[in-house]
Amino acid sequence: MIDFTPRNSKIWSRLGPSGAVGTAAVELAENTDDVVMLTADLCYFSGLERFRGSFPDRLYNFGIAEQNMVGAAGGMAKEGLIPFATTYASFATSRCLDQVRVNMAYMKLPIKLVGLTAGFGAGILGATHMSVEDVAIMRALPNITILSPADCTEIIKCILAASKTKDPIYIRLTGPVNTPIVYKEDYDFKIGKAVQIREGRDVCFIAAGSMVNESMEAARLLDERDISAAVINMHTIKPLDTNIIDEVITKYKLIVTVEEHSVKGGLGGAVSEHIAGMDKHPPIEIIGIDDFFPPAGDYRYQLEKSGLTARQICDRIYNKLKHRA
Repeated sequence: MIDFTPRNSKIWSRLGPSGAVGTAAVELAENTDDVVMLTADLCYFSGLERFRGSFPDRLYNFGIAEQNMVGAAGGMAKEGLIPFATTYASFATSRCLDQVRVNMAYMKLPIKLVGLTAGFGAGILGATHMSVEDVAIMRALPNITILSPADCTEIIKCILAASKTKDPIYIRLTGPVNTPIVYKEDYDFKIGKAVQIREGRDVCFIAAGSMVNESMEAARLLDERDISAAVINMHTIKPLDTNIIDEVITKYKLIVTVEEHSVKGGLGGAVSEHIAGMDKHPPIEIIGIDDFFPPAGDYRYQLEKSGLTARQICDRIYNKLKHRA
């Protein structure tokens, strides 16, 4: 049984998203015979070395053949197994789109597709390995749940929860090794139920993935400028927790969505679509990656190029409110 403690949160943070995947995979395998892990020549990068050592007959390496991997995952799911298919998010959602559309969306097979290094996690390799449009792609497909965990603790929560459902699920992993910690201790995680992790009076951040931590930091910086900001962790992008959105639009001067994803079709789009038909609501600011591919570079460099650091987010919201005053 995994213990969600401050000590373990630190260990998982140092390991990064892939290490958290491996930790959850071993936990699942020790408790059920139905879980299998699939990789497209990325065993080590997927954090599955320990899993391979303990459960070698339950790890399937398809080589650089991502489409085949998703197709095989469909067959395994059809036979009652719980397949977790892991690869770069850019490959999982675009290279495998036909297989994802047919096997997951249309046939509703309970494949758990794990998108590694979404956003800028592998941005040093350039645009081919950046995944800035994956949520938009997956949101357009019926029947697929989209999870975007805030830190490594929540990655483990997502994987454990995903294994218990009969739904096709896409798990989007963002953030670098030494992932900032959002959750130090155990908490109640439920697919489809957002979590408010900071109270505030003026502004409400609705963030997903790595941007939950950046939004928390931005909120602390806004405190220094006498602006009080709440933060909501929208770890499930589809189905969206519309109840919490209905609550916050009655309380705040400004709603801000923040995501390590294109401003087109992601979390900001999902929130905007929900409130578009309402007669009255506060302004919405969508913060994400503009309509371009940032140049190759390390993780923090690309966040800065895209205006996604806590300081940049803070300055943008401060100026927005200042001009409205």
